Amino acid sequence: MVKKIGKLLLSLLFLILLILGSYVGYLYIAYDRLPDNQNLVIEQETDEQLKTDVTYRAMTFNIGYGSYPPSYSFFMDGGTKSRADSKNSVEKNLRGVIETTETIDPTLAFYQEVDEDGDRSKHVNEVNWLRNYLLGYNSLYGQNYDSPYLFYPFNQPIGKATSGLVTMSKATMTDGKRYSLPIETNFNKFLDLDRAFTSTRIPIDGSNDLIAVNVHLSAYTKDRSVQEAQLSKLFNYIEDEYKKGNYVIVGGDFNHDVLGNSPEVFGNSGKRESWNQPFPKEDLPAGFEIPIDGLANAQIPSSRKLNEPYDKETAEVTLIDGFIVSDNVTVEKVQVEDAEFAYSDHNPVCMEFRFEK
Repeated sequence: MVKKIGKLLLSLLFLILLILGSYVGYLYIAYDRLPDNQNLVIEQETDEQLKTDVTYRAMTFNIGYGSYPPSYSFFMDGGTKSRADSKNSVEKNLRGVIETTETIDPTLAFYQEVDEDGDRSKHVNEVNWLRNYLLGYNSLYGQNYDSPYLFYPFNQPIGKATSGLVTMSKATMTDGKRYSLPIETNFNKFLDLDRAFTSTRIPIDGSNDLIAVNVHLSAYTKDRSVQEAQLSKLFNYIEDEYKKGNYVIVGGDFNHDVLGNSPEVFGNSGKRESWNQPFPKEDLPAGFEIPIDGLANAQIPSSRKLNEPYDKETAEVTLIDGFIVSDNVTVEKVQVEDAEFAYSDHNPVCMEFRFEK
């Protein structure tokens, strides 16, 4: 009897190891990075042109793939959930994102974490939602990642997701590109997934082009060299375009503290998260800045930690979203829209600007 039980246990252990080994093999076989310097399709609805010395508005908004209402907490932040509560919840959040955008009325909008398809977002095509319900915009979609099925957490696996970046403009867009960013090459690549930034040219009447860059940098990597390499590639690209005489605006989720002292500004205690280190502004190319005037005094955060449902009094918050601009773009105002994290774990950041002749 003892020998039979021992054989049964060994067989069971062998089966478990076989399943785990097969799954790890599947992850590596299914993992695939898109090529660098990839051409992207632009959907054109308007042929308007931007002008110099006219004030415009830009918005950057990480929509959290429509799955993060205030009641939500996420397992990778110490919370409990991995998928959206329901398809209705995703669609409700997307309607809120669209209504928020219509209220802000940006000429140029940068969206991050927009799922084209995903188990976590109940298979709602969020790219089509933005394109179908935000009228009068040209649009560009660039895939950030197409993850294999992640069987974690075991009680509700986050599953498979195809997600990316959407840039929308009321003016003509040309020459859409996707550029791959450096990532970790060890097993962590399955958790932080692929990374990229997209770029499009927007002609300005009687002047050079605006280069509009949309980016979402890594969050869960703890390897600082990877974050530094991502920023280096982004900085080299925008510096090259600036030297050609173009205007440059980068909008996105930098996963770095753009204020530099967000824990003090927002009264958070404890150590910094890996995604909340100060943005290395000293490494920006000459002629570039991150506009933050008035943001510290306003004390409106752009991101919340998803370790628990949102409570304004206790939430760990920070400011990691915003813009990088070249010095031929005059920033008149920058602010975080206080949406109280109603439709995402991020609030949109807006900027009023104009192009110098």
